[in-house]
Amino acid sequence: MAEYLLYAVLNIGFITAISPLMLGAVKKVKALSQGRIGPPLLQGYYNLAKLLKKEIIYSPNTSFIMRLAPYINIGFLLAAAAMVPVVFLPSAEGAPGNVILFLYLLVSAKFFMALAGLDAGSTFGGMGSSREMSLSAIIEPVTITSAAALAFVLKTTDISEMFAAVLGASLAQYPTLILIGMSLFIVLIVETARIPVDNPETHLELTMVHEAMLLEQTGPKLALMELSYGVKQTVLMAILINIIFPWGLAAEATLPAIAVSMLSFGLKALALAAVIGVFESLMAKIRLFRLPSFFMLALFFSFVTIVFELLA
Repeated sequence: MAEYLLYAVLNIGFITAISPLMLGAVKKVKALSQGRIGPPLLQGYYNLAKLLKKEIIYSPNTSFIMRLAPYINIGFLLAAAAMVPVVFLPSAEGAPGNVILFLYLLVSAKFFMALAGLDAGSTFGGMGSSREMSLSAIIEPVTITSAAALAFVLKTTDISEMFAAVLGASLAQYPTLILIGMSLFIVLIVETARIPVDNPETHLELTMVHEAMLLEQTGPKLALMELSYGVKQTVLMAILINIIFPWGLAAEATLPAIAVSMLSFGLKALALAAVIGVFESLMAKIRLFRLPSFFMLALFFSFVTIVFELLA
C-alpha cells in the first residue's frame, strides 16, 4: 500500500509537472518547421501562471456545471494518469490500471468538458460541444478497438502488466505492436485535438472544436482546463512510448531507478512531441466529413493486428 501511494504521488506529480513542457515542445517544433522562432519552451508554464492571477468571470446564464467542470475534468484525468506508469512499475497488488476503466475516465472528462461548453448557451460553445461529440461518436469505437488489440496481443487488460510485458521483451517478440503504435498515434492526434482533425490554436468559427468549448472559461478555471488538456496529451503519449519504447522504465521503486525512469521518459516524450510538431506542420486540416477516412486508418491497423494474432 505504501509503495502504491508513493507511486501515485510521484506518477501524478511528474505527469502534471511536465505536461506544459510537452505542449510547449510541440508548439516550438511546429514553429521551427514552418520557419518561425515560435514561443519559448516554457510558455505553457507562463500561461498557467498568468491565468491563475486573473479574475474569474461567469456569464449570468451559466449554472453550477460551468463552475464544477474544470475540477471534475482535471480529477478524471489525474485519476487516469495514476493508471499509466512513467516513474516505475507498481506491484500488481492494489494498483488499479485496467484499460477499460482508463478509457471510461477519458470519456467522462470529455463529457463534462462538452457539458460545460453547452452550459453557457453561447453559439460557439454549443457548436464546439456538438462537433466534439460528433467526432467522439466516430473515434470511440476506434479507440476501443485499439485498446482491445493491445490487450489481445499482450494477454492482459492491466496497463502496468502491459508495460511489464514489453519491458522484458523486444519488438521482435511482438511485431504487431508496430501496427498498434500507428493506431495509438492516430488516436493521440484525434484525442488531443490536433491537425489534421482540429487546430488547438485556432479561433476561427469554421475550424474550432476543442477551443470553442473553453471560450466561456476564465482565470484559474481556464488554467485547470488547459492543464487537463496537457495531462491528457502526456498520458496518451506515455502509453504509446512505454508500449513501443519501454526502455528506461523502472521495474522497482529505488531512487536511482526512478531518476533514470523520469529522465528517459522526459527525453522520449520530447522526441515524440517533436514528431507530433513535424507531423502537424506537414499536414493540412481535413474537411469534417472526410475525417472518418483518417480514423479508419487506426481501425484498420488494430483490426489487422487482431487478425494476425488469430492466424499466428
